[in-house]
Amino acid sequence: MAAAKAAAKTASPPEAGPDGGEGAEAPPARSRKKKLILLALPVLLLGGGAGVWFSGMLGGAAPPAQTAGEPAAGREAAENRQPVFIAMPDITANLNAPGRRGPFIRLRSQIEVAGPQDAAAVQAAMPRLVDLFTSYLREVRPEELRGSAGTHRLREELIARANVAAAPARVTDVLFTEILVQ
Repeated sequence: MAAAKAAAKTASPPEAGPDGGEGAEAPPARSRKKKLILLALPVLLLGGGAGVWFSGMLGGAAPPAQTAGEPAAGREAAENRQPVFIAMPDITANLNAPGRRGPFIRLRSQIEVAGPQDAAAVQAAMPRLVDLFTSYLREVRPEELRGSAGTHRLREELIARANVAAAPARVTDVLFTEILVQ
């Protein structure tokens, strides 16, 4: 009789309780994936938000700390430095166009530099600047100067040439007073 009771116990499957007790089966793989996604999603969102914050897009990046070798008065003087504007001589040049009587450009401009030291270097390089500007304008076609995009491209090219001509100085902008294409 004892043998029959032992056989009955081994033959019947263990019962699972409502709380997932001793005989409960392992949860399916699909449930595990959902839990992993639900836990990983907030972590990824927090990591992405922190990346955007520290990149400075949201204004969260702290200003750089003052170094020991840089005095505070010198840094404030550099930040309050006023730009200097230098008037360029009028430039008149023929444009690159086919035909007997080609169009020409008349350009009046000013150059913006960061300070008086750069202004002195630009003044010293003025003949080279006029030469570079004139030779560039002679290669420009009239179609390239149309619209605001043409004016912007012209400005960028002239800034690049001005920085080459006044090498130690840095030219920050070229401001057009007059552009006449005829």
